[in-house]
Amino acid sequence: KKLKVPRLVRMHSNEMEDISYIGAGDVAAMFGVECASMDTFTDGKTQLAMSSMFVPESVMSLAVKPEAGAKSQASFAKALNRFIKEDPTLRVHTDDHSKEIIISGMGELHLDVYVERLRREYGVPCQVGKPSVNYRETICKKASFNYLHKKQTGGSGQYAKVIGYIEPLPEGTTGKEGKVITYEFVNDVIGTNIPSEYIQSCAKGFEDATKRGGMIGAQVQGLRVVLQDGQSHSVDSSDLAFRTAAASALRSVMKNAGPAILEPIMSIEVTAPSEFQGIIVGGLNKRMGLIQSSSMNDDGSGSIVKADIPLAQMFGYSTDLRSCTQGKGEFTMEYKDHQSVTKDAQEKLVREYQQTKGENQKKA
Repeated sequence: KKLKVPRLVRMHSNEMEDISYIGAGDVAAMFGVECASMDTFTDGKTQLAMSSMFVPESVMSLAVKPEAGAKSQASFAKALNRFIKEDPTLRVHTDDHSKEIIISGMGELHLDVYVERLRREYGVPCQVGKPSVNYRETICKKASFNYLHKKQTGGSGQYAKVIGYIEPLPEGTTGKEGKVITYEFVNDVIGTNIPSEYIQSCAKGFEDATKRGGMIGAQVQGLRVVLQDGQSHSVDSSDLAFRTAAASALRSVMKNAGPAILEPIMSIEVTAPSEFQGIIVGGLNKRMGLIQSSSMNDDGSGSIVKADIPLAQMFGYSTDLRSCTQGKGEFTMEYKDHQSVTKDAQEKLVREYQQTKGENQKKA
């Protein structure tokens, strides 16, 4: 795609200097160009593209709603479209059940910045829900399924039977493109008990069921589904019947496969004057952090504490750190991986989910 660049400027603080050439390592800005983060620009003679940077999965979500007014609705949509173009770690989707707009990102501060930008840059004050951690569900052992979906109505009915098993997917498993995957469907059907045209419907049905698990309604990962056999009917079988059968089979068998809840774990690095080192370590331990290292600067004036800590325990940490270090402490945080929650935390999450689900059903 060819485009004309009307103006090039070199950026330095809040000053701009017009230039006609950008060299390697220069920080510059282009005006009047429609683009997104990680797009590559060349002079037209070079047919190369820079490889995209690694974009981690989002770990925290926030429900946002613009305050009343048609104008604010239009500005709200325009702002979100611009934000996701410039920041690949920001995700936006609409919740299927509550119909709320959910923004997801890499932490509490990350999302707070965008809510503030909506207000300042676009004049759209928002009603903000309680931040929620992006939990995941998984399984711990192998389990077999043998599920029959049969529905008879006045006309042609629905008939589909699927047989197979699910098992945990080994960590680091890669797909056809060499990328690490968290879900895999394997077709081991021999013969024509399930006609070949319905195999893809089964795959879609299993994938549908992974989008919302049965424990807390979170996405399911670390799962391999193997389809071995089944049964069809010459009249009543259809794409819909096999898709429904596959989704129902997976939802029912997961209960027998040792289901578990995973939570995002963050790698955190706290820097503060050395006299606060003990207070910082104690504070991280209270938040169920696992200390990885604790060291001093070369001159002994400052300390650096590194730890792995559940994201759910990080709410309000910036305020606590400022108060216990007299405003001298700071921290950085990045996503590490998802790990199993403790048994009591899992029971609490399931209980809260069932309670919320029951309240929503009463309202409906």
